Amino acid sequence: MSQMSGLNIKPEPNTTAKTVAMVILFVAIAAAGLMYVKWSPYYHKALTSADTHSIGSSILGDPSGQVGNPTWSGAWEYAKKYFESIWKAAVLGILLGSLVQVLIPARWLERVLGGGRTSGVFYGGIASLPGMMCTCCAAPIAAGLRRRNVSPGAAIAFWLGNPLLNPATLIFMTFVLSWKFTALRIVFGILVTFGTGYLANRMTRNAGVDVPEAMRQPASNDSGSFLVRWAKSLGIMLLQVVPAYVAAVLLLGALKVWMFPVAEGSGFAILVLFAVMGALFVIPTAAEIPIVQSFLAAGVGTGPVAALLLTLPAISLPSILMVAKSFPRKVIFLVIGSVILAGILGGAVGSYFL
Repeated sequence: MSQMSGLNIKPEPNTTAKTVAMVILFVAIAAAGLMYVKWSPYYHKALTSADTHSIGSSILGDPSGQVGNPTWSGAWEYAKKYFESIWKAAVLGILLGSLVQVLIPARWLERVLGGGRTSGVFYGGIASLPGMMCTCCAAPIAAGLRRRNVSPGAAIAFWLGNPLLNPATLIFMTFVLSWKFTALRIVFGILVTFGTGYLANRMTRNAGVDVPEAMRQPASNDSGSFLVRWAKSLGIMLLQVVPAYVAAVLLLGALKVWMFPVAEGSGFAILVLFAVMGALFVIPTAAEIPIVQSFLAAGVGTGPVAALLLTLPAISLPSILMVAKSFPRKVIFLVIGSVILAGILGGAVGSYFL
């Protein structure tokens, strides 16, 4: 029973049933989209990788060809190949990022993923596993979760877990590279996903910045027309995501000729450089596998390629720009630093283990 102006007003009898129906609708849309974009294609891709020990050529092309100066044609060529690979998943990510704000009640998400609880970080990471999305396609969903008052740690665990702990990528990696690369990815992927999420919650627990005030959605926003709320959510999402996404991909496509100098050797300096550049560069899901394969064939050491194996999929400049307004600035820096540090440490381990 709720009170307004001294009068008792009964809630609508079908409120709970309507809420459950909307949640079921979200799950159905997510499952159908993932089946079409991810699960079914990756099943067939796993069979191919088992037979051929390959999932295709490197999106970067010939490693020795990464020389010269940035050009508009190079930027356009890379952006075209990249968007041809990910556009379906990108559309799905934006769709789910907008729908999570209007179909799932804020109180439900706050109860499971809100606050500073460690359990929320765990659930956020586990929820990422079926998604199998690249960092840029998971970013809109993470931003949508933040608008529903989900804790920084839980949203980050979801965002990082999608690319780092992608079960399909781990299967491809085992068939194409070896179980050692997979083991390295799992160990450091778990540490980065859940460790960074835990630290993010600790950093913001008493700072009063759990959700930026401009983004916070009160529970009252769950009322009103579904179509109006969804159109508003989708419009904001598109304005925040698409322009920065396209511009950053073009920029990185132009600069890639400077970012991965395979001819410079395989020392610690190159390992650190690859860890940093991998955290900035943008690739489709699982593209790090043929990139690593081609770099190894070109004579790059296992340390630098291990660093790329961890940092290339985890984050990128476009995905950072997509979520920049969704998290406190210090949390964004925490994520960037954690990924780069994991790349350096993972590269050091890989130089001896792989």
